[in-house]
Amino acid sequence: MEILSFQLWTPAIGALTLAFIPSQKTQVIRWVAHIFTTLAFLISCFVISSYDRHNADLQFNELFVLNPKLGSAYALGVDGLSAPMLVLATLLTSVALLASFSVTKGIKGYHICILMLEFGMLGVFLSQDWSIFYIFWELSLTPLFFLIDRWGGKRKHAASLNFVMYTMGGSVFMLLSVIAIYQYVPGHDSLMTDMSIASQHMPKHQQVLALLGFLIGFGVKLPIFPLHGWLPLAHVEAPSPISILLSGILLKMGAYGLIRTVTMLPEAAHALQPLLVFLALFGMIYGGLLAWRQTDLKAMVAYSSVSHMGIVLLGIAALNETGLKGAVLQMVAHGLIAGAMFLLVGLLYERTHTRNIQDYSSLVQVMPRFAVLMTLTLFAAMGLPGSVGFIAELYALIGGFQEWGGLMVLFSLSILISAAYAIRTITLLFTGPVRPQLQHIQDLRPYELVAAGILVSGILLFGLLPAPLIELSASTITQLHHQESDRF
Repeated sequence: MEILSFQLWTPAIGALTLAFIPSQKTQVIRWVAHIFTTLAFLISCFVISSYDRHNADLQFNELFVLNPKLGSAYALGVDGLSAPMLVLATLLTSVALLASFSVTKGIKGYHICILMLEFGMLGVFLSQDWSIFYIFWELSLTPLFFLIDRWGGKRKHAASLNFVMYTMGGSVFMLLSVIAIYQYVPGHDSLMTDMSIASQHMPKHQQVLALLGFLIGFGVKLPIFPLHGWLPLAHVEAPSPISILLSGILLKMGAYGLIRTVTMLPEAAHALQPLLVFLALFGMIYGGLLAWRQTDLKAMVAYSSVSHMGIVLLGIAALNETGLKGAVLQMVAHGLIAGAMFLLVGLLYERTHTRNIQDYSSLVQVMPRFAVLMTLTLFAAMGLPGSVGFIAELYALIGGFQEWGGLMVLFSLSILISAAYAIRTITLLFTGPVRPQLQHIQDLRPYELVAAGILVSGILLFGLLPAPLIELSASTITQLHHQESDRF
């Protein structure tokens, strides 16, 4: 078995292994799940260490024809766009399992669903054939539906149904766009490289319609306004470990797919550029304002995700090399920052059973470790220098300024709004007198400290030493930009 297949099928084999373990052996189930997610993470680290950063082409390629008549193939590969997403997906899955010790019902089913969700996410990032990309895209819906519907909060049924209906509705448009491009492939195959070449022969109006279909399909996951309706409810009702994956990885699947399609359809991308930048800037300000007015901590983080993913869309909309680098950096930055915030908010909720920010004060005196990690994460969310959030936003800002100049004042406004709700949260959580009901809250346990510490360390490490992260995707982004410029 090649390394990428080994990477892809590790969580699926783990889920199959759990199926044969009796439900009563909860500790065995937990440890087996941890072993397989850790193994998947270690494999992704090996892939990254072996990846040639100066080679923009696909690496570790695997190809096996599945259906010669339809032209579908089991095609896997890694480039500068998918490599950071692999590590992020496997890392956050391991962190989510560390945060899942509070789950006490349906433990076996819960861990099987998480492993199958990881399987689907890895398939999306590794696929180099649109047919299996679509299969893995849809596959990730099923375990996530059950994770929200069975282990969620009071409105879990509405949240899970809302999520599936939105995503499946968007997927229909994505599938129609894939079929439209497939008609122009001479050999009628669905390999991404062949479909990218075939898309050049499409009339411009058909390219625009195809990109609009992709924008709806991927925009639901991204999410962009007004396709974000499922996000706040799903985040609030999902268990906190699942919110880590939902915000940290599932949203990145939409951004990843949109980058692939924008560079595949450059004429359409330039035609729709005004729409993309409007959606990006509006989403950044709209999400920030809604986050500012929330009293529920999880709802605040959920709406902040709409704002932060708007930065990703802005980088994509710039259609220049700097902007695309900013988009990829922001995908990684938001994965770490949102993952850390949902993790810490969930751990706080387990101790206090309230997410209302008005119920807290001076937690720094009773939970100093929590206070330090949460403060650093909120500083990163507002783009403070020294954090990976600053590096990502700087690249996106420069890319946007190169394209639109003074319009980036709206970008600055969204950053100020982010700073406002981040400072407000720090003030309400960690200042003032200690309330009697909060005097005996337990600080972070060792395994919780490890989980949160890994994410916060990544935020600071890539903020202070961003070169390795930038170089990981630089060659691929340069190649994609040159291909786009040549076609346009």
